[in-house]
Amino acid sequence: MRNNKKYFTRPALLILATLLASPLLAQVPAALVTGPVPAAAHGDPGRNSQLNPNAITVAGIDYIEEEFFIEGVANRYSTPELQTGEVTDSGHPYKTRFIVRRPADASHFNGTLVVEWNNVTGSRDLDIDWWQSGAHLMREGYAFIAVSAQRVGVNHMREWSALRYGDLDVTHDGMVTDDALSYDIFSAVAKSVVRSGETSPAGAPDVLSGLRPSMILATGHSQSASRLATYINNVHGLDPVYDGFMVHGGGGRIRDDQPVKIFRVMAETDMATRAATPQPDSNHFRHWEVAGTSHVDVPFELEYAMMVALEEGRRLSDPQPRNPVCDKPTYSHVPFRHVMNAAFEHLRNWIAEDVPPPRAPAMVLAQTTAPVSFARDQYGNVLGGIRLAEHAVPTATNTGINSGDSFCRLYGSHEPFALDTLKTLYPSPESYISAVRRVVEQNLADGFILPVDAQQTIRQAESSAIGRW
Repeated sequence: MRNNKKYFTRPALLILATLLASPLLAQVPAALVTGPVPAAAHGDPGRNSQLNPNAITVAGIDYIEEEFFIEGVANRYSTPELQTGEVTDSGHPYKTRFIVRRPADASHFNGTLVVEWNNVTGSRDLDIDWWQSGAHLMREGYAFIAVSAQRVGVNHMREWSALRYGDLDVTHDGMVTDDALSYDIFSAVAKSVVRSGETSPAGAPDVLSGLRPSMILATGHSQSASRLATYINNVHGLDPVYDGFMVHGGGGRIRDDQPVKIFRVMAETDMATRAATPQPDSNHFRHWEVAGTSHVDVPFELEYAMMVALEEGRRLSDPQPRNPVCDKPTYSHVPFRHVMNAAFEHLRNWIAEDVPPPRAPAMVLAQTTAPVSFARDQYGNVLGGIRLAEHAVPTATNTGINSGDSFCRLYGSHEPFALDTLKTLYPSPESYISAVRRVVEQNLADGFILPVDAQQTIRQAESSAIGRW
């Protein structure tokens, strides 16, 4: 039976926040959770449906999606460089939402919860890491939560449906304009989850409906990765909530002197401004770069199209990427998600078994001082890095670099080779398939991809027209 009761009262929360105002008592204040919040079907004309519906499906695996509201009071923190901060003030009320996705069959749960810091760069909430690795997370039995922690995303929800989201606010009635409350919001959501060995508080919603994670991982893409880096550097040590972090496509230097595992996975785009000052691997930090990949890629665009269609009550059988006008044709076709899937499995094993992930080569620089430039082969494809078959056995120039209006710098590029070039490189189907197979097998042995993605890449090569001249 669903329990929509709230636990703790608002006066109790405010009293607790006052008690925790001292920098010496920096625990994240307790919060109320309400839900699951009943929702109309997607496409409801009254907009009482959930924003950001999941459009990913995996054959034979059933996942349940529910939305919860969370409210409480948050601290603000100082953010000294690479040091634990202090509480600067407390008692700032907030109310926001989070989305839960969990296996319908409890026996499919693998014991790990991934909590994503939703990205708001596009002026709305987007759970981009779910788009990248959601199918993998479903296959492997993860539970997942997407958190709306920032004002841009919450404001969009309020505008989209005042009926459903009109009382959400993460700004203390407009007094906090820099998302300073987001760190405690992100912590409070994870703390609302009942972990393995714990019991659910009386009257509190069990947000995972009986699933009890033994491990909670945080993830975030781009701007959210940068906020996660600040969270790790300044806030995490005050009240550790997460067991590990997946920092994807952003973030500056991340301190690795705390007992928590951190994995950073970067596209070629992401290294254009960071390659001059690399952060070395350590006992608590691992950094991977995926050659030829773009910050925004084809799978990103397809999942975005599907999500919007579902919100509007449509189902697209043939979703298409947006077509921005940039200086080069957009969106790398190198599947970054295959490497990210492997990184999630390495992170779990690193935490649970203390088995360090493999180290990966960096992309090769032609110029090592800022602004850096990458070394490239005769076709314009970058050298070094993790080299997937789509890059190492190329049929196109795929890069993370582009220019032009708006977000073109994030879209990378994809320029198919001329037919004469393809015929020279791959005179027969066997020459192409065997080359792909060699690279896939090496990547699999190196730990940069998983068997299911290796098999998919080989199947695609076998069904390709390449070499069938």
